[in-house]
Amino acid sequence: MTRYLVVVSLDALGASDLEDLGELPTLAFLKENGAHVKRVTSIYPSLTYPAHTTIVTGHYPATHGIVNNTKIQPEKESPDWYWYRDAIKVPTLYDVAKKAGLKTAAFLWPVAARSSIDYNIAEIFPNRFWLNQMMVSLWGSSPGFLIDMNRKFGHLRRGIAQPELDDFLIAAVEDTIVRKKPNLTLAHFVDMDSMRHAYGVRSNEAKAALKRHDERLARIIAATKQNGTYDETTFIVLGDHYQIDVHTAIQLNVLFAKKGWQTLKETQIVAWQVYAKSCDGSCYIYTKEIGLASEIRELLKGLEGIETIYSQEEASQLGADKTCTFMLEAKAGYYFKDQAVGALTQVISKEDMGSPDYYRAVHGYSPQKSDYATTLIAFGKGIREGITIEAARLIDEAPTFARILNIDLPDTKGQVLEDILK
Repeated sequence: MTRYLVVVSLDALGASDLEDLGELPTLAFLKENGAHVKRVTSIYPSLTYPAHTTIVTGHYPATHGIVNNTKIQPEKESPDWYWYRDAIKVPTLYDVAKKAGLKTAAFLWPVAARSSIDYNIAEIFPNRFWLNQMMVSLWGSSPGFLIDMNRKFGHLRRGIAQPELDDFLIAAVEDTIVRKKPNLTLAHFVDMDSMRHAYGVRSNEAKAALKRHDERLARIIAATKQNGTYDETTFIVLGDHYQIDVHTAIQLNVLFAKKGWQTLKETQIVAWQVYAKSCDGSCYIYTKEIGLASEIRELLKGLEGIETIYSQEEASQLGADKTCTFMLEAKAGYYFKDQAVGALTQVISKEDMGSPDYYRAVHGYSPQKSDYATTLIAFGKGIREGITIEAARLIDEAPTFARILNIDLPDTKGQVLEDILK
C-alpha cells in the first residue's frame, strides 16, 4: 500500500496527552488529517522493551519472549537488558521487511541490537566496568552508519542524558531519511519518558518534552518533503505505555531475605530460593522451591501497596512470563524495587531523587489500570482522513504496519486495524 513507513514511538505517550493539542501543532495536524486511535491497550507488564517488541511482532510477551526490560540476574549489581534481537522468539516487522527487499532503519529501537536492520543505532549501554559506550554501541549497531552519525551529530549529545540524546537522534533520523530513503524507519524517542520518571506525569518538564517531540515530528515530515517521498509515506506516531505518579516503593526481597530464602553478601543477593523481580508497577515472583508457593501467597496477602496477586496460570493468560510463580500488581502510587536491604516499604523523598531506581512516576502496571491507555495516530499514504477509532490493542499494530507495507507477518495474535486504512 505504501513505499515508505515511518513509525515514531514517543515513549510514555498516553491517551490523555492528545486531549489538548493547542500548543502541539504537528500532532494536531496529524490527528485532524489522519486516523486517531484514542485508546490503545498496552501489554503486561507495560514496560518499554516488552511493549516495543509487541509493536513489531504482534505478540504478547509470553510468546515473543521479552517478558521484562532486564534479565533475572540478582547476583549482578546491574542486570543485563534484553538488548539483542536474538532474544525475540518470533518474526519481527523489520526482519520480514528486509526479506521482502525493503531498506530498513532503526534508531534506539529496543531489542534490536545485532539485528538485520540496514541502518541501525542500537539502544544499548555499558553495564560492566570493562566496557564503554562506543564499544557496545559499535557491537550492537551498524558500525559504519553509527560512526557516520556520531561524526556528524555526536556534538549534540551528552552521553545518554535527555533531552540531548533525542536531539542527536532526530538529527540522525532526518539525515537518514533524506540521504538513505529507508522503506521502514523505526524511531524511539525517550525524552518525555525520562522527564515523567524524574518529575511526574503532568509535570512542566514532561509537558516541555512533549513540545520538543512535536517539533521533532515536524522535522521528520519535513525530511520526507525534502527527499521527495512525502506523498508516498505513511506516518505512525504511537506510545508504548503511559505512566502513573508514585510515592512509595515496595522491596519484597527484604522480606524474602529475612525469611532465609535468599543469601546476601553485603547488599547483593548471591543465592536465592524465592526472588522478586520488579517490573516497576508490577512484579514477578520466581521460586526454585515450588512447595513454597502457598507460604509465599500467605506472606504477601494484605501487604501495603499490593493490589492483586496473580497465579502462574493467570499471569500466563495475561500474556506475561509463563515461568513465574506469581505476578503482583501494585496499587496506583506504589511500585516495586529489586533491593534486598532496607525497609519493606519506603516513601520516596526529594533527597532520594537522582539515585538509581527512585522515581516520581513509573509504568509496568496492568494495562487495565484507570487512565493508563496509550494512543496512536496514523497519517499519509493509505490512511483514512479525519477519523477517530475508540480503541485498539498494542498487538494490533504490527499486523497493521505489515499490511501498510504489503508484506506478510505470519501468525500474529493481533488483528489489522482495517478501519484506519483506505
